[in-house]
Amino acid sequence: MWKLHCMIICLMAARLLASSLSVPFTEVANATQRRAVCMDGSPAGYYYSAGSGDGAKNWLLFLMGGGWCDTVDDCHSKLNQSIGSSKFQPFRTFSDILSPDSQINPDFYNWNRIFVAYCDQSSFLGDTEFDGQGPKLQFRGSRIFDAVVDDLLAKGMGVGENAILSGISAGGLATILHCDGFRARLPDVGRVKCLSDGGFFFRG
Repeated sequence: MWKLHCMIICLMAARLLASSLSVPFTEVANATQRRAVCMDGSPAGYYYSAGSGDGAKNWLLFLMGGGWCDTVDDCHSKLNQSIGSSKFQPFRTFSDILSPDSQINPDFYNWNRIFVAYCDQSSFLGDTEFDGQGPKLQFRGSRIFDAVVDDLLAKGMGVGENAILSGISAGGLATILHCDGFRARLPDVGRVKCLSDGGFFFRG
């Protein structure tokens, strides 16, 4: 019986590996000079998997979530995490809506898929810094978003057929607030849509 269990587990593991993809981190071009940096000042960036076949001219951007920090101490506590720095996650596993498996992700599996790392704690919206007690804090989310879009335009997104901006939680809110600007930067793309997952927040 244990052999059967081992076989089932191995098959499940093989299926999981086949349905996901490990993608390396890409720093945005000239990140430091453009101040497109994480909260700790490290270069911001994204994870990019190129499209293929009939998906080569389609683009799916996904903005990572991760909440906000609301005190100086809270922000400092996140400098040693991937939500405050780019130093801690050299690879990202693509699954679900970013999966390369056509059975799991039939609509987007062969699109250009981009996971934008969230490390500014300002929903990709800020452009300021705080230099008080402790390490300096950079809140450059707006610059990060613009720099990522610039990078992707250089890769061909501006002449694509379809482009979707999506995100979850803090990234979902950013999707809502950046949607019009994102669309305005892609005048030659056939269809531009935005999809926010959990981007509304209510005070309890």
